[in-house]
Amino acid sequence: MNKVKVITDSCADMGKDLRDKYDMDYARMNIVWDGKEKQASCDWDLYTVKELYDAMRAGSRITTTQVPDAEFERIFTLYLEQGYDIVYVSCSSALSGSFVRGQVVAKNLLEKYPDQKIICVDPKNSCGGEAIVAIEAAKKAAQGASVEEVAAYAEEITPASMQFCTVGELTYLKRAGRVKAATAFFGNLFGIKPILISNTKGENEAVKKVKGRKNSMDELVNMLEKSLVNPKFPASEQTVFVVHADCQKDADYLAEQVKAKINPKEIYINAIGPIIGASAGPDTIALYAFGDQYAAISD
Repeated sequence: MNKVKVITDSCADMGKDLRDKYDMDYARMNIVWDGKEKQASCDWDLYTVKELYDAMRAGSRITTTQVPDAEFERIFTLYLEQGYDIVYVSCSSALSGSFVRGQVVAKNLLEKYPDQKIICVDPKNSCGGEAIVAIEAAKKAAQGASVEEVAAYAEEITPASMQFCTVGELTYLKRAGRVKAATAFFGNLFGIKPILISNTKGENEAVKKVKGRKNSMDELVNMLEKSLVNPKFPASEQTVFVVHADCQKDADYLAEQVKAKINPKEIYINAIGPIIGASAGPDTIALYAFGDQYAAISD
């Protein structure tokens, strides 16, 4: 049986520390910034978090690409040549075409490597939600599971991958076509902050509206607490992801509240990468963990 390598992409927003810890790699997407294409690095080695988000605050329009076919060919071949089978945990197929392109490239490559396998998994989530599914898949691979077992487990836990997110301004979601212009205008005017989840289709869906920044952050923690009802994923055994778009103080506050009210095994704080950040905008902040997010909105 071949070894299994778990690969994500730039949307997972997972630093080198976690990729090294769980023996993972990622396929690089690109951004187009002021007409120049740049790699969407999860390690912020080409530009800083502040440089990217300050440019957006100043009015720069940043667009994104899916994983190029050539990049899929590069990273898949790298591990196929080492004798690995591969599980690719993609960004939600509702948000990116990378899942489908990954399948196409994988099919073509496997004609050259008939004794190996590549299985693509759609986690119906992005950012920290994509990351936590990939991490659990990598843990399974480290236990010696087959590529089919690793992929099946990733698909099994996907419905429990939760997102609770709020944005700094609705302007950026409007630019990206995520909300109507009038909604963005009145939301910004009255300080309304939407609470976004990743729904069962993998789409970002606004399920609540809260007035004020602090209130919206507190609501993220309240919703996370209410959602932790699945006995398979007790809070005491979880790593909660706190991700932010250049608002470190808010992320620290959110982590403190999570620690005080939920006390998970671990809290991981990281910056939202350039792909997700280009649509969500500066000061976006979110929590990711496993549970039942619909338990938090049923009331």
